[in-house]
Amino acid sequence: MSDFVVGLTGGIGSGKSTVADLFVEQGATLVDTDAIAHELTGVGGAAMPALVAEFGAAVAAVDGAMDRAAMRQLVFADPSARVRLEGILHPLIRQLSAERCRAAGSPYVILAVPLLVESGTYRERCDRIVVVDCPESLQIERVMARNGMLVDEVKAIMAVQATRQQRLAVANDVVVNDADQAKLHVQVAVLHRKYLMLSAEKVKASC
Repeated sequence: MSDFVVGLTGGIGSGKSTVADLFVEQGATLVDTDAIAHELTGVGGAAMPALVAEFGAAVAAVDGAMDRAAMRQLVFADPSARVRLEGILHPLIRQLSAERCRAAGSPYVILAVPLLVESGTYRERCDRIVVVDCPESLQIERVMARNGMLVDEVKAIMAVQATRQQRLAVANDVVVNDADQAKLHVQVAVLHRKYLMLSAEKVKASC
């Protein structure tokens, strides 16, 4: 059981997943709220009955998973639909992520939350917050290359996220992801040793 939680966040295209994977390689447990959301809305997902009851059968694909395209259209056409969608998903994500953090067998947990800065409840659950940072121009470049999106589409996503400055303002630690993998590995290894030490200190203090 681990009670030392490191919140990991960063803007779109910053490389959060890459950094999270590097922490896992070091021995950390990863609890990813995006992955939990996909699980809840996948085939047989725990959120699907409530989503179908709220929005109708049209939001479910043939296999029973959420039809993401249909839900996107719905949310785009009706702003209140997003609030209702989040009202169903967010409590379930919070509950599952908390259970998995508690069940982790590693000295510390990486709790990956894309919108951690925007969501106060997650910040309160973290002993440390690590932000994956890079220049905004590099974020745009990466997302365009990865998702085939236009520059304006990427900027529109970034506009509804916390700003780079807002993320850095709440960070206890920063991983700079603007160069090569070797530089990333070094930064993560240094933080891993730091979190092991802090986790041990917290355990000691609670005894």
